[in-house]
Amino acid sequence: MKVVFRIRRYQPEQRSRPYWQTFEVEVEPTDRVLDGLHYIKYYIDGTLAFRRSCAHGICGSDAMVINGRNRLACKVLIKHLRMPITIEPLRGFRVIKDLVVDMEPFFKKYREIRPYLITRSPPPDRERLQSPEARARFDDTTKCILCAACTTACPSFWANSAFLGPASIVQAHRFIFDSRDEGAAERLAILASRWGVWRCRTVFNCIDACPRGIDVTRAIEQIKRALLHRTV
Repeated sequence: MKVVFRIRRYQPEQRSRPYWQTFEVEVEPTDRVLDGLHYIKYYIDGTLAFRRSCAHGICGSDAMVINGRNRLACKVLIKHLRMPITIEPLRGFRVIKDLVVDMEPFFKKYREIRPYLITRSPPPDRERLQSPEARARFDDTTKCILCAACTTACPSFWANSAFLGPASIVQAHRFIFDSRDEGAAERLAILASRWGVWRCRTVFNCIDACPRGIDVTRAIEQIKRALLHRTV
């Protein structure tokens, strides 16, 4: 079957402003949007720029706006989309070229929440044990693949890019509620800052955008309660 891809392009070496370009692509209904992009790059226009790696919804590198919604190109099937298929880069980030955006500000915020296990007690002889019940407290937020789909779907982030954003808060949640970690107080202090968790307005866009099905808003609310009641 033939479908039309309408792609928002930006090639700074040729044009100073973004523009729209349309491609007619031969695909199967069960092909993914990523397959269509590959067809364009391999057989029609090799200058088209986009990110992808594993192509199986694990790495998160091919997040983009597909028909107005943040999605992973490797997970969305052609048959589930209306035509034409409109594709844009993630919103809120500087566009480097076509569908490739500058992710460094996003990862800077990720690093700020200290996304690693912090311990001060002497290490045990073997591994640090944890019960299934303790693991369940943060199991959902371990699924984050840092695709930035939730953050770039967030109106609070659109309004102020200084906001830490849902993805960083989700990553903080993963360690704050980990029974083996001893850095909860430090992370909560970061999240209580001016551009931290209280900037969330509970719009729920993040839940709709997350390709891993994480209940992002629930994680954010748990952190807010932890800040109010010091329940960690």
